[in-house]
Amino acid sequence: MTSNRSLKIVLALSIFAFCLQATLGEITCEHLDQDTCAYAVSSTGKRCVLEKHVKRSGEEELTCRTSEIEADKIKNWIESDQCVKACGLDRKSFGISSDSLLESGFTEMLCSPQCYNNCPNAVDLYFNLAAGEGVFLPKLCEAQGANARRGMAEIQSSGWVAPGPASGVKFWGVAPAMAPY
Repeated sequence: MTSNRSLKIVLALSIFAFCLQATLGEITCEHLDQDTCAYAVSSTGKRCVLEKHVKRSGEEELTCRTSEIEADKIKNWIESDQCVKACGLDRKSFGISSDSLLESGFTEMLCSPQCYNNCPNAVDLYFNLAAGEGVFLPKLCEAQGANARRGMAEIQSSGWVAPGPASGVKFWGVAPAMAPY
């Protein structure tokens, strides 16, 4: 009797999951509303971005569009509200910047086990942003705590500074600032 009831529950859940997938189908950014756009990835693997347009009347309109940025190994994904909260993200944000990685509170949330281990889309996005700045996100997350300031300094520094016109010396790190005349 119990196994028959369990079988019916499993069957009902399977049908529900199938119907839900059929209803959701493929994600097209332009069909998403402003509450699901940010941190979504279309079925083609392109990231969705929220944009603000001002109409002639002066009224602001938010629309979702497909960006040219591709997600790594993630397709047809809308980041859950739990992940958005755990990672310290905001669905109403317009674009993202690596500057947020300089904020210790944001980085702490992004590197938290709740975000880092459970939200692959958000982590992938910021992993690529950090990489664009020459920073390895797992190392930055390791630097949380006692070495957090050092990890942040690595982001702020571009790493290599071009030599001045009279010098053939290459500097690794940050060159000293010159006083104005």
